[in-house]
Amino acid sequence: MFLESIATALPEYHYTQPECFEAMKNSSIAEGLRPGSLILLDRLLSKGKSGIQKRHFCLDDLEPVFDRNAQELNESFEFQAPQLAASALVPALAEAGIEAHELDALFVCTCTGYLCPGVSSYLAESLGMAAGIYLQDLVGLGCGAAIPTMRAAQGFLAANPGTKVAIVAVEVCSAAFYADNDPGVLVSLCLFGDGAAAAIWTDEAAPGKWRADAFTTVHRPEDREKIRFVNFGGKLKNQLAKTVPGLAAMAVKELYDDRQAEPDRVLSHAGGRDVIEEIEKRLPHTLTETREVLSNCGNMSSPSVLFALEKAFREPGDDQHWWLTSFGAGFAAHACELNRES
Repeated sequence: MFLESIATALPEYHYTQPECFEAMKNSSIAEGLRPGSLILLDRLLSKGKSGIQKRHFCLDDLEPVFDRNAQELNESFEFQAPQLAASALVPALAEAGIEAHELDALFVCTCTGYLCPGVSSYLAESLGMAAGIYLQDLVGLGCGAAIPTMRAAQGFLAANPGTKVAIVAVEVCSAAFYADNDPGVLVSLCLFGDGAAAAIWTDEAAPGKWRADAFTTVHRPEDREKIRFVNFGGKLKNQLAKTVPGLAAMAVKELYDDRQAEPDRVLSHAGGRDVIEEIEKRLPHTLTETREVLSNCGNMSSPSVLFALEKAFREPGDDQHWWLTSFGAGFAAHACELNRES
């Protein structure tokens, strides 16, 4: 399948890491945190230890979010996710020169909230898509979801030649905020931000277009408990083990060793500073775009790898071959390759 366009979207509200620490310190969660937990937050947020400069949230004020109950958090997702998704999909459609009603399929991935019918239903309605459009929501794949969503789109295009497909990765991580003294929870509070990315794909080849193929996955359910959401009092609590950076890097290296060709660039999900460093130790590439995404947006979960792809797409230079990878809950890691048509 061939990439026609890609676009990203961020909420209008953004906060530096020190601003995030001040908001947490002044909120109700500070009362329940041990002194050591506040020291950890200070080190990660105020001392520049996270590799993140700022994050974007669908929140005009951070402090009250920590008082929201499970119902209020999911209502935030229900309201914000379709709007944020549309903010990415509308410019992607415009760049591709395609009207929303011309789409034949829409695939949406998310993990930070729940809607039934899914986000795709609300997008189809708000943008005026055809009544016969094929809608599919991929839920529960965590941070790695964008590449499996691309793979689903590839399958649709293979089965339905001549069609046009959109994929959207959207996460409202601020609707999944949870706080306690668990170090993994505290690290998560310092990493995640809101964002969305959309891409339009067809099966129409043309010189200069990027073709996606060679999809691969590694699934290790024995490591599932090291990185996943758990339901804690109705809220989504991120379970994150210290070993995740090494685990992710080993899985990425395994997929990289099965690549079809040596890439000009590696574009990865921005899991966090330690994850990026571990991957760079194992691969002969510097994750320039990935580091930029982490610095400017934090870890947005599933859209992150598409943010890196968009950066590369805007300035491809003489590149002919890219290798994409994403990873997360499962534990699972995914990859695909993009080649520029000659």
